Amino acid sequence: MTAPDPTREAEAARGADRALRAAARHSGGRLAAAAVCSVAAAGAALAEPAVLGHTLDLLLRQDPGGARWTAWCAAVIAAEVLLDAVTARLTGGVDARSTAWLRRLGLGRLLRAAPHHAARHSPGELSARLTAQATTAGAVPVAVVGAAVALLAPLGGLVALVLVDVWTALAFLAGLPLLALLLRAFARDSGASVGRYQEVQLAMAGRLVEALAGARTIAAAGTAEREQARVLRRLPELGAEGRETWRIYGTTMARTGALMPLLLYVVLGVGGVRLAEGALGVGGLLAAVRYAGLAAGVGAVTGRLAAVVRGRAAARRTAALFELPELPQGVRRLPPGGPGALELRGVRVVRGGTAVLRDIDLRIPGGTTAAVVGRSGSGKTTLAAVAGRLTACDAGRVLLDGVPLDELSAGELRREVGHAFERPALFGEDVAAAIAFGSGPAPNAQSVRAAARAAGADAFVRRLPDGYATALPDAPLSGGELQRLGLARAFCRAGRLLVLDDATSSLDTLTAREVERALTHDVRPGTRLVVAHRISSAARADLVVWLDAGRVRATGPHAELWRDPAYRAVFAAGTDPAGPPNTEPAAASGTGAAPAATPNRGPDPESALATAPALPAAGGPDAQRNTGSDAATGAAPARAEGTGPEPDPKSAAASESAAAASPRTGAAPGEGPDAGASAGTGSATAGGGGRRAPGREAVR
Repeated sequence: MTAPDPTREAEAARGADRALRAAARHSGGRLAAAAVCSVAAAGAALAEPAVLGHTLDLLLRQDPGGARWTAWCAAVIAAEVLLDAVTARLTGGVDARSTAWLRRLGLGRLLRAAPHHAARHSPGELSARLTAQATTAGAVPVAVVGAAVALLAPLGGLVALVLVDVWTALAFLAGLPLLALLLRAFARDSGASVGRYQEVQLAMAGRLVEALAGARTIAAAGTAEREQARVLRRLPELGAEGRETWRIYGTTMARTGALMPLLLYVVLGVGGVRLAEGALGVGGLLAAVRYAGLAAGVGAVTGRLAAVVRGRAAARRTAALFELPELPQGVRRLPPGGPGALELRGVRVVRGGTAVLRDIDLRIPGGTTAAVVGRSGSGKTTLAAVAGRLTACDAGRVLLDGVPLDELSAGELRREVGHAFERPALFGEDVAAAIAFGSGPAPNAQSVRAAARAAGADAFVRRLPDGYATALPDAPLSGGELQRLGLARAFCRAGRLLVLDDATSSLDTLTAREVERALTHDVRPGTRLVVAHRISSAARADLVVWLDAGRVRATGPHAELWRDPAYRAVFAAGTDPAGPPNTEPAAASGTGAAPAATPNRGPDPESALATAPALPAAGGPDAQRNTGSDAATGAAPARAEGTGPEPDPKSAAASESAAAASPRTGAAPGEGPDAGASAGTGSATAGGGGRRAPGREAVR
């Protein structure tokens, strides 16, 4: 177990105290009113023994003023009860407001922080920090005021006891040093124990949320008992810390509970002696005993002190969210009508002491579709996050149409820079609201449906029970459907820059190509930055940015980069070149094309392409350059309208066949039921064993 850092713990304690003071200021008026009522109640409690004692003396002497003082006794008692009730009502409201303020502040800082900063805390920890621990921390302002006011009655009782009879006061004071030592030890020991308890509680909450999120995987793997044991592994430690906390509290209460009655008995004995000597009257003895009882109430401060200790420990956990650095924003706007030119100048990003991106210098002209490729861990997602300012760079600048992103206002940035992700999260009451989700004016129903059509989502959305009005919990969505709704949301609010971070990984090849075509023709024109893992996505891009170990190794068209064996090896990783051949005929869409493959068709074109370093005749540049001519002579004539021959750099994307509509076996991980679109091999094995180009038999 890592030893705690005293400096870091001291800084965390100061941060928690600052947050608690801010929470107290947030409810300052109500807290002040509660304090005034509490002080008034304490004053009434202090006046009560004196009034009762004087009234008793008057009644024993049968003084005519006894009736009036009896009324005063009733008034003082009624005032104390009423003030206690008002105090309880006000303190409850202050607790609720302070808790709500801490939660809003913590949640706001969490959502405004860069994702990698927020990811420091697991979802379970975040839930615990913003719920139970925020509630405990929110009670601290009232607990501090209550503890301070609770000291007024004992201190006032002690002063009054001195005024009534100094000898009884001295008898009481003899036991206070021991009481002070007990309270000091309690504050020290219980603070450490409560802190350890809450730390273990956070860890268990994190494991529980992980298990709930992966419930299907756990059930499929048959590891339910193992996961249960993992989640509950620290339960004995939690129980031990909880028992230790209550042991400290119980021990302190028992000791103070034994000490206070002893002091009262001593005061009563000394008061009796003073009564026998004639130095005290009966009323004075009654007042002395009552004031000694009030002074003995200092032991009750233990409970208030315990609430402060627990709240401060919880505040340290909640205040950790307040320390998350916010992503700074400016106030500038982009020049109107800009094309969306993106430029990265000397960008460097460090995570955990390691440079994830190193000295990135890159310019993407406006209106360009740029594919970012590279091996796993090369920094593709980080580059996409920096380009869309989901995170800040540690060095360098990112500019959009000549304006640094960190100088843009938050509203302008999110209007003009859109994102789509591999695993989108949907927000809203229904499907239409999920697609329209975003800042700024809500798009109309026609825009929502147009975005859904562009993302290939309209057909399955209309099949839902209530169509676009279907509540999200009632909409059973596959991974591909979820991704299409995420794309629809991005298309619905597309600005001059659209960042797609592996946003089509769960789509089959045919659907992915339809989405890319719609992105070109049906979505607001602008710059597209696409994190790509498929050869076909890179081949259809205007520009490929090849990342290697956090650096830009090369940029250029896919056809040029393909000549480099190291570039081809990027796509070979994770493929299965020896996968079984596709034995199912393709179902061509659009105009009725002939089947594109026979039962002995051979390896999948993308898989064949991925193995180009070992098979240059099938996947090298020459084969790619010949794709167009081969397709012209060997393909069926059925083509979609408007799909003329493409430029040579796009020949990889142009070689998709009717087999794109059929599922294939042995697909690369993460591609789903890949339709087998060719990305530049230009070869497939026909039934008679000869070689022919796949052509363009599928409707584009």
